[in-house]
Amino acid sequence: MKKLLLAVLIPVFLLASNILEEIDKNLNPTSFEAYKKLINIEPDGSKKEFLMWMIKKDKDKIANLFLKPATDNGRALLRLGDNMWLYIPGIAKPLRVASAQSVTGGVFNNSDILRVDYAVEYDIEKQEGDTLYLKAKNEDVTYEKIVMKIDLKRKLPIKLDCYAGGILIKTIEYAKITDFGNGIVRPAVMQTTSPLQKGYKSIMIWAKIKPRILKDEYFTLEFMPHLNEIRK
Repeated sequence: MKKLLLAVLIPVFLLASNILEEIDKNLNPTSFEAYKKLINIEPDGSKKEFLMWMIKKDKDKIANLFLKPATDNGRALLRLGDNMWLYIPGIAKPLRVASAQSVTGGVFNNSDILRVDYAVEYDIEKQEGDTLYLKAKNEDVTYEKIVMKIDLKRKLPIKLDCYAGGILIKTIEYAKITDFGNGIVRPAVMQTTSPLQKGYKSIMIWAKIKPRILKDEYFTLEFMPHLNEIRK
């Protein structure tokens, strides 16, 4: 009986795991660059906008350069696996930052802005139809669990409920499926709200996503001040 149960469970687990890897592949090319606009909206309707340029290589190397507003121009974020740094022009060394913090002050935290592939941080506990139940692989991951509703046909996320300590701390919704060219068809908009920050909302709009060959040296602390030099 145990052997029969294992024979049934293993293929189901592999199928779900493959779906998560397909989702990652559909969201991001292996090596690419993109522009992002991040909009923080407060309860009174006031907004603060950031324009960023980013590069990503493999599953967990990400660098993010702030272009606007002028007060943030030249700042940069770097993520290597679970480690993150913030570079501020005029300060000698990049500063370590936590994934759960937000350098932009909105609902999106640093791990949302510099998101590694889901399969890097999560295992699938189970799949029920178009819903995946994800569990963090270790305690360093920002969200302990994620309930991910997906588009089964396109293999893309639709909605994420993110939990920590058993509490829903954030909902992220993907919208506006867009053809960016080079076979990249994915949502162009991400929107997040949190029951812990009532009335606040953050929106991330993606543009000009395109494959690009990137050197490993671009993803180092030493290169953070020079990111704008490789922006085409």
